[in-house]
Amino acid sequence: MEFPNVNQIREAAARIQPYARRTPVLTSLSLNEIFGASVFFKGENFQKVGAFKFRGACNAVFSLSPEEAGRGVVTHSSGNHAAAVALAARLRGIPAYIAMPENSLPVKRTAVAGYGGQIFLFPPNPAARDAAKNEIMRKTGAAFIHPFNDPRVIAGQATAAMELFEEVDGLEVIMAPVGGGGLISGTALATAPLSPRTKVIAAEPEEADDAYRSLKEGHILPAVSPPRTLADGLLTSLGDLTFAVIQRHVSQIITVSEKAIIEAMRLVWERMKIVIEPSAAVPVGVLLEKKIDLSGKRVGVILSGGNADLDHLPWAIPLRNAP
Repeated sequence: MEFPNVNQIREAAARIQPYARRTPVLTSLSLNEIFGASVFFKGENFQKVGAFKFRGACNAVFSLSPEEAGRGVVTHSSGNHAAAVALAARLRGIPAYIAMPENSLPVKRTAVAGYGGQIFLFPPNPAARDAAKNEIMRKTGAAFIHPFNDPRVIAGQATAAMELFEEVDGLEVIMAPVGGGGLISGTALATAPLSPRTKVIAAEPEEADDAYRSLKEGHILPAVSPPRTLADGLLTSLGDLTFAVIQRHVSQIITVSEKAIIEAMRLVWERMKIVIEPSAAVPVGVLLEKKIDLSGKRVGVILSGGNADLDHLPWAIPLRNAP
């Protein structure tokens, strides 16, 4: 698989423009004082389905030929990507078949169904997931849209960073969280041609640090099982395409403690008056913990989503992994 190039990223931006929101870039003087840096937040929590995932799903769905699209699309996901594919398919007027694990949250299933997705449940393990997806494809001929390891998806995710660079000049660092790697890969591929002096940093929970370990070892290592982080959007292992992009274009991966994730999430809620989910708080945690010196720098942060579980806010429950 080839990496999406800047022309394909621009094509993706034009393709999704009628459907996706151009999300705001936000700043906070009080947070700048706390972090000692000038921070520009790209608010993907305001994106449709409440997450950046809609960009990639929309680009993939609308990239299909009429013949391919007529058979519908299929994906597997327990969260934001499932909703994103379902909504993109509804906007194109085609079926969406969504394989979801049996332990996925009811609120997530409700969202997918609300967007018109046809849900197929499977036992929560990779073999069952792949079997469910393959059976749907066999019966329907639907086109598979991978949650992250797909050039069309990555090109769509890259449009968030592209928009940020169009609005903010002179960024010295850009950060995004890393799970499967679709967002950070797209961010890196947009940064290389559009702002080549900007350093790309991925942020990852200490309790789900497979991307950090993979980059260090030079090959993909599996995610920790069972997962122990509140950042439930960052539990997936890297794909071969996203890992290759990270190896080539991401400067470093910085891990963040659970304590810092919670503090960063709460800080954004309190100071900026916006809702972000734990996964989106991970790069903010990098600024909070100050494992690297970003003082005085112009830093872009992609807030990946805002689908927080309001019934189980992390600062209202005991911290499971506190030292």
